Amino acid sequence: MRIIQKPAPPTGLRRRLWRLPIQLYRLGLGPLLGQRIMLLTHLGRVSGRPRQAVIEVVEHDERGWVAASGFGPRADWYQNVMKTPDVTIQVGGRTLPVTATPLPAGEGAELMARYAPRHPAAARRLSKIMGFEVDGSVGDYREVGRLVPFVRFIPRSTGT
Repeated sequence: MRIIQKPAPPTGLRRRLWRLPIQLYRLGLGPLLGQRIMLLTHLGRVSGRPRQAVIEVVEHDERGWVAASGFGPRADWYQNVMKTPDVTIQVGGRTLPVTATPLPAGEGAELMARYAPRHPAAARRLSKIMGFEVDGSVGDYREVGRLVPFVRFIPRSTGT
């Protein structure tokens, strides 16, 4: 694995295209995106206003949903959920209150090592977007996972 470039969040037309799935969720078409794409609603760390981002679900189990911050710790959504971790996610047709919890680098490494064989084309593409060139080995993906921040979104009790 080698770092080919530090990724910058998209701007201009690329940003608009990147955010297009948000519009699908707003139109009630989120279920068309399946279980691997989620809509995150969080508070801006400076403005305190609601913000939305669409991110890929890397893993889902009884503990919650896990996503990687592909643009690293500088990503707005990542910084926002680190400041105010109580957020809402929508996956398919379900909307859930969750708490965002950063994962240790070692756990991120193991997550990426499990993800890559299940979704080889997506893992290679995701690694490239994040600025890494990989040879396709589990070791390379493990190293990528060690360098990328992962967040687990843990369901909260709704108080009912």
